[in-house]
Amino acid sequence: MDLAGLRPMLATPGQPDAVRRGHRYEFKWDGVRALVAITADGSLQLRSRNGVDITARYPELAGLPDAVGSPAVLDGEIVAFDERGRPSFAALQPRMHLADPARAAQAAATRPVALLLFDLLSHDGDDRLAWPQQQRRAGLLDLDIAAGGPWSVPPDTDDLDAALAIATERGLEGVVAKRLDAPYRPGVRSSAWVKLRLARRQEVVVGGWRPGKGHRSGRIGSLLVGVNDGTGLRYAGGVGSGLGEREIEALEAAIVPRAHSPFVDAVEHRDARFAEPGIVVDVRFTEWTPDGRLRHPVYLGRRDDKDPADVVRED
Repeated sequence: MDLAGLRPMLATPGQPDAVRRGHRYEFKWDGVRALVAITADGSLQLRSRNGVDITARYPELAGLPDAVGSPAVLDGEIVAFDERGRPSFAALQPRMHLADPARAAQAAATRPVALLLFDLLSHDGDDRLAWPQQQRRAGLLDLDIAAGGPWSVPPDTDDLDAALAIATERGLEGVVAKRLDAPYRPGVRSSAWVKLRLARRQEVVVGGWRPGKGHRSGRIGSLLVGVNDGTGLRYAGGVGSGLGEREIEALEAAIVPRAHSPFVDAVEHRDARFAEPGIVVDVRFTEWTPDGRLRHPVYLGRRDDKDPADVVRED
């Protein structure tokens, strides 16, 4: 199975009452999705959700082929942990954008990541995409992946209320409900997988920015962001909270200016500067306003593993 054209199956947002039967429940990890290939010669390849080869960014995972012990294609999440042992997207940010092998090796020693595996797509050349979820999960457990490295197969459960309680207690992002009989559908956002968020999060596309004040005069003070709908990129408001100096510098280097707004609706700020809608960022917020704006958004970080065209509103 070739990873180059493979994309991970995606979950749809939903509510607990709709998934109380015929599902198993896994925790939702605050990290970066990774498809993993272990070849017959024992080499390792990691690809992000949008198909980018990210193997060199995480050298601490190089021992995974020995731990698995056979050719396989797996699905999982790369996570970093905060000082309290909780998955933290902020802790992962310094690792996500390191392309230089020397810098990645240095970061692996000081800020290691973990790979949490939750699906088996192929084993010993046997394509398992059409297998039901419960059979793929059983096959993953049968691999009996050796411990001793930064990888594991997290537990699942058939008790939704217990899963939600544990996720709440441990400060996790939420729970994913997976239908027992569902095949794996690459690149499809399927109702067979339902994500139950405990905290409100939203991926948004950067379409511009507003200048700051004081020491940030002339620089990014807040981002103008949007989400796609049937008409194009719909303006969702500004995000300024959570933007640190280092991240502002990175955004200023990455933003490509444009003369006209990329949003299909009006932006009410006269000082707005517009940008090509090529950058995806993650925000936390309290609620959507009636006019489609994010209330009290807080910037969490860039998502170079996400395609701007795939970013839609998640209620």
